Amino acid sequence: QVQLVESGGGLVQAGGSLRLSCAASRLTFSTYAMAWFRRAPGKEREFVTAISRIGFNTYYADSVKGRFTISRDNAKNTVYLQMNSLKPEDTAVYYCAARPPNSAHVMTVEDGYNYWGQGTQVTVSS
Repeated sequence: QVQLVESGGGLVQAGGSLRLSCAASRLTFSTYAMAWFRRAPGKEREFVTAISRIGFNTYYADSVKGRFTISRDNAKNTVYLQMNSLKPEDTAVYYCAARPPNSAHVMTVEDGYNYWGQGTQVTVSS
């Protein structure tokens, strides 16, 4: 069974940084685009960022552009999210997701992702 396991979440002060990791297993990792979504308290889950299969193309929500960076290491079956200049509004559970190559949805739509991790909590204090 495919597993996506996130790590690296925690409590950080505003302006600080965190690096999330998502390790995939039982998945032909290099054939899947990968993304991070998040769900803030009382809100629906939203797109944060995505990266293409080889890593040539990246996509970001406007709210995180210039502060967050997604990357991947296909040799390690891992995708990363470097988060800098964190704000209290970044507080959320962050989910890693995998998008198959035949997905009919654009990268920002969660319906296009068929594997999800359990999530990791990120809390930014003011």
